[in-house]
Amino acid sequence: MELLRLHEAAELTGVSYPTIKQWIYKGIIKSVKTAGGHHRIPRSEIERLSGTDKRKTKRKPVGLDAISGRNKLLGKITEMRYDGLLAQVSIEIGGQTITSIITSDAARDLKLKEGVSVYALVKATEVMVIRG
Repeated sequence: MELLRLHEAAELTGVSYPTIKQWIYKGIIKSVKTAGGHHRIPRSEIERLSGTDKRKTKRKPVGLDAISGRNKLLGKITEMRYDGLLAQVSIEIGGQTITSIITSDAARDLKLKEGVSVYALVKATEVMVIRG
């Protein structure tokens, strides 16, 4: 059984590290504890959540799959600007540009830079960015 570190599991599922931790605590995803008390996620759990599990059970969508298609726009970063605590992300989507202001920490954690594929998540007056 292949066991993944939480950061690896988060990247494969398209969610943040804190979200993976919450999923463990809420029982959404099963983990195994190491002798040192660290959580590890079996690859089979990632496959179950991503829908690549051969057994194909009907489950509620999670991560990016749980977000409405009309609110999730895939594009490429055309420009990144950092200024103190904030970062400006310009994303080209279908010939149009969406600009979002996020924290510099979030941009660095997502390893955002020009040419990277990302999703712009549109919610009311907010646009969130998730690496694609």
